Amino acid sequence: MASTVENQQGQGDSNEIGRWASLIGGGAMVLMGLQQRSLRGALLAIAGGGLAYKAATEKGDMQQALGLNQAIKVEKTVTINKPADELYRYWHDFKYLPTFMKHLKSVEVYDNKRSHWVANAPLGASVEWDAEIIEDRENEFISWTSVEGADVDNSGFVRFKPAPGNRGTEVKVVIEYAPPGGVLASAIAKLFGEEPEQQIGDDLRRFKMLMEAGEIATTEGQPKGG
Repeated sequence: MASTVENQQGQGDSNEIGRWASLIGGGAMVLMGLQQRSLRGALLAIAGGGLAYKAATEKGDMQQALGLNQAIKVEKTVTINKPADELYRYWHDFKYLPTFMKHLKSVEVYDNKRSHWVANAPLGASVEWDAEIIEDRENEFISWTSVEGADVDNSGFVRFKPAPGNRGTEVKVVIEYAPPGGVLASAIAKLFGEEPEQQIGDDLRRFKMLMEAGEIATTEGQPKGG
C-alpha cells in the first residue's frame, strides 16, 4: 500500500515537473516568436502559446498564477460633430455595427434585448456569442454583456455625452473581455495586428468618418454607410 502511494506521489511530481517545463519552454517560444515578427516567428509563437496553454489548463492554479484568466479592459473616446440622438440611433441598430467595426462579421438582432455576434479572430478563425443589453438610456448610454456559453466572455458600454463648446458629442466606449487562451493568446493576436486598444480606436475613427461624412474614406474597399 505504501509503495502504491509513493508511486502515485512520484508520478504526480513527475507530471508537475513536466507541466512546468512545458510552461517555461512554451513561454520562451512565445517571447522568441514575438521578437522576430516574421512568419517563422509567428509560427514559433503559436506553437509556444499552444504548448504553454495546454500545460496551464491541466492545472487550474497554474492557469490562475500565470494570469490566463485575466480580463482585458479597453477605453476609448472620440468627439463627433453630430448630435447625440443621431449617433445613438445608428449605434443602437446593432446590425449596422459591422459597417465601421472591421473585426465584426455580422450582428443578428433577436429582440430589443438579445443579439448574436460573429467576429473575426486571428489566423482566419471566427468567434461567436449572444449578448444582452443590461441598461439602455435613450440618446445617452447602452451597456451589454455576453451570455453564458459565449466563445468570448465580454461586457461593456457606449456613452454619448455633449462635448464642451457645442462641438458635437463625445462617444466613449469601454469594453472588457477575456480572450480565448488568456494573455498568451492575446500576445499572439497582437503579432497579427489584432491589438484591442488600437482596434477599438480605429473603429471609433471609422464611426466618426461615417457619421460626419456619410462614408468611410479608406483604400481597403470598405463599404459606405447606408
